[in-house]
Amino acid sequence: MGKFNLRKLNELEFRKQYQTEISNRSAALENLNNNEDMNRAWENIKENIKTSANKSLVQYEMKQHKPWFDEESLPEQRIQSKMQWLQDPNQNTVGNLNNVKLEASRHFRNES
Repeated sequence: MGKFNLRKLNELEFRKQYQTEISNRSAALENLNNNEDMNRAWENIKENIKTSANKSLVQYEMKQHKPWFDEESLPEQRIQSKMQWLQDPNQNTVGNLNNVKLEASRHFRNES
């Protein structure tokens, strides 16, 4: 569920529409039995607020973020050096892996 644009409530048209929706829905809640479970009553109130907001308020559109890396731009050399290090974790492979990581970081930084 997205976030609602609550700034729309500052506009008279949207505020009146939301108030009308809430009033109509809360009128139905007044008929509830006092012996009813409090959790059930709260769920009814919460659902009424959400439904009213869905009908009268506009939701923000969620931004589409680009992925933090692109598989195609990931240098093959980095993958190979990581595999070498995993198979033989000695000082040479660690140094090679660190150098390749630095190169990959520069690559990603320049790409964005």
